Amino acid sequence: MARVASTRSKPSGRRNGIREQWAQRAFSPVELLNLWEPTGAWEEYHGLAYGEGPRLRLDVYRPRHAAKAPVLVFFYGGSWQRGSRDLYRFVGASLAAQGIVTVVPDYPIFPPARFPMFIEDAARAVRFARERAAQWGGDPARLVLMGHSAGAYIAAMLSFDPQWLRQVGLNSQTDLAGFIGLAGPYDFLPIQSRTLRTIFGGANRAETQPISFVTGKEAPSLLITAWRDPLVSPENSHRMAEKIHAHGGVAEERTYRGVGHLTLIGAFAPGLRALAPVLRDTTQFVWRVTRRQAHLDSNL
Repeated sequence: MARVASTRSKPSGRRNGIREQWAQRAFSPVELLNLWEPTGAWEEYHGLAYGEGPRLRLDVYRPRHAAKAPVLVFFYGGSWQRGSRDLYRFVGASLAAQGIVTVVPDYPIFPPARFPMFIEDAARAVRFARERAAQWGGDPARLVLMGHSAGAYIAAMLSFDPQWLRQVGLNSQTDLAGFIGLAGPYDFLPIQSRTLRTIFGGANRAETQPISFVTGKEAPSLLITAWRDPLVSPENSHRMAEKIHAHGGVAEERTYRGVGHLTLIGAFAPGLRALAPVLRDTTQFVWRVTRRQAHLDSNL
């Protein structure tokens, strides 16, 4: 059983840990966001293994005294080639401070991982989170998937292409309460990048695109973008929302000015929240769709 690495009942400094990280590796600007502590009470569980291998681990941010709370699994971005769960403590802690059990997994990246390996292992992380939700004070019936950039792609594939969760014994249409995509690539063919063509096995494979699997029967979606995003065009979210609506599904769109591709996710941190209401909109959506899911389950 994985050891509880740290527990917090109120905000406290992480300066010693920050200094150690700075000394041990090249320091990412994203890590500076972890210097800000959100107001609230939560506990952290680090390095829980959801499979075999060094990247099949996750961190959990649990609201103190949580009971049947919503559960959110967050997949970070990094072009399917980089990223680390420890960089996104500011996301997990901020959501936990709002009463949401938040799970942040690592997943395989290129090289060597290629499509669909990162989706398959992400599905295992979701199953792990759902099976253990009650241990963390969460309600497995109130499960939401969220991702940023490449992580939004992974969360979308799990939400819209049913085969991936089916492989781990879950149903994407009944076991998920919602999907939140932040600056997500959902419809990006033909692939121009040589590296991405290698990752996805070609330039024009429709089966790699979340938009290909929309039926309108999926859980509600919240699609958030920056007004100007040169890395992932906001048109991805617009086209995704249009197709969901065309099939009778539920999708909400939010487009923020004043943020870019990276500051969109950075706005979860207390010091950057004035840039965009991403935490507020995300939290409100989570509570809304999970209350709906709980109501539906109670009537079964």
